[in-house]
Amino acid sequence: MATYKKRGFKPQTKEEEAQLDDHESTTAEVFHTLDESASRTEAWVQKNQNYILGVIGAVAIGVLAYLGYHQFIQKPKEATAANELFYPQQYFDQALNSETERDSLFTLALNGAEGKYGFLDIIEEYSGTKAANLAKYSAGMTYLNLQQYQDAISQLESFSSDDDIMGAMAKGGIGDAFSQLNQPEDALDFYQKAIAHSENEFTTPRFLYKAGVVAIELGQKEKALGYFEQIKEKYPDSQEGIGIDALIGMAQN
Repeated sequence: MATYKKRGFKPQTKEEEAQLDDHESTTAEVFHTLDESASRTEAWVQKNQNYILGVIGAVAIGVLAYLGYHQFIQKPKEATAANELFYPQQYFDQALNSETERDSLFTLALNGAEGKYGFLDIIEEYSGTKAANLAKYSAGMTYLNLQQYQDAISQLESFSSDDDIMGAMAKGGIGDAFSQLNQPEDALDFYQKAIAHSENEFTTPRFLYKAGVVAIELGQKEKALGYFEQIKEKYPDSQEGIGIDALIGMAQN
């Protein structure tokens, strides 16, 4: 049984005295090792202090640079881009409601006018901002309305959003463009992506319907039937739900 030195402890036997000597020797070795380790650490720090200070300084500069960039460059850039987006968006909205000047208004929305930026200018000049991302969506939809389908696909594929409606509409818009280019397999693929993006009463029945129509065109009647039955079951009051029984019958034949 080991004997530990306590205050006022005196060994009573030679065995206890030997145990005490061993304990003191072990303790001394431990402290000696710790001293050596601390000395080596101190020496390493002294030798490499310039490097250590450089790393710390670089990290600090990086953090300050990021905060400064975000505060004094990115935030003002975001605000300016958002203001610029308002102008071409007006043309876009007017085009949607016009029967006689649609193409000219869509063109103004894309390219701008009277010294104001269009969607394409915002995408280029304010890259990385939320406004530029939204401009990609609007530019894609503009190209789609102008029947410039490859450009529509390019812009909509570069747009990203977790928003239930806009994310689904972008994917569905790509599907529409492929459908117009007579690429039904690609169209169906993107209609399915639009359906999977989110479930809501606006985009879901819309793209279930389009997916079903393309599936019938491809001879995939069983898949089409599944899409149409989802509309009948979940969205009977939607616009797509009107006359859905006729399409179900078509898919069953």
